[in-house]
Amino acid sequence: MLTYDALNRLAQGAGFTKTAPLSVRKLSLLDEVRQMCESCNAYGTRWSCPPGCGTLPECRERVAGYTQGLLVQTVGQLEDALDGEGMMAAEATHKQSFEMLHRQLLPLYPRLLALGTGGCRLCEHCTYPDAPCRFPERMTPSMEAYGILVLQACKDSGLPYYYGPGTISYTGCFLLE
Repeated sequence: MLTYDALNRLAQGAGFTKTAPLSVRKLSLLDEVRQMCESCNAYGTRWSCPPGCGTLPECRERVAGYTQGLLVQTVGQLEDALDGEGMMAAEATHKQSFEMLHRQLLPLYPRLLALGTGGCRLCEHCTYPDAPCRFPERMTPSMEAYGILVLQACKDSGLPYYYGPGTISYTGCFLLE
């Protein structure tokens, strides 16, 4: 298993702004967070989103197999609170960094569980529910799809969630055993 310093170097090399060790035992998978997914237009349309990613008890069972992880963030600068282009650019950077680090970590941690930001977008059209996922080893549910309140995960890991006016942050995590 890599040390946190080695993981941090990999994450920084992939383009992340901030990282922190993640104590998986502190994670709470909450019904209230999971229920928020129901208002999203991706709900019920992808393997990475509820209900395709499994029930909350199934997600809890998967997460229970891990004790350590890495929290990763991309912090973007915005011109103002309505800077949609800046938000989309920061999100794209985060997703690109997330996929790059995912590819680097997977050979080292074959049981890796990657939980990203938003639903998986690897395929233009997801096969859900008619056929199995085309890329199950690369598919990444969101932290929220697993019922994780990202703000609390950041707080428990000593990582800010909000960096002040003119910023936006995107957070994901890798469970590593």
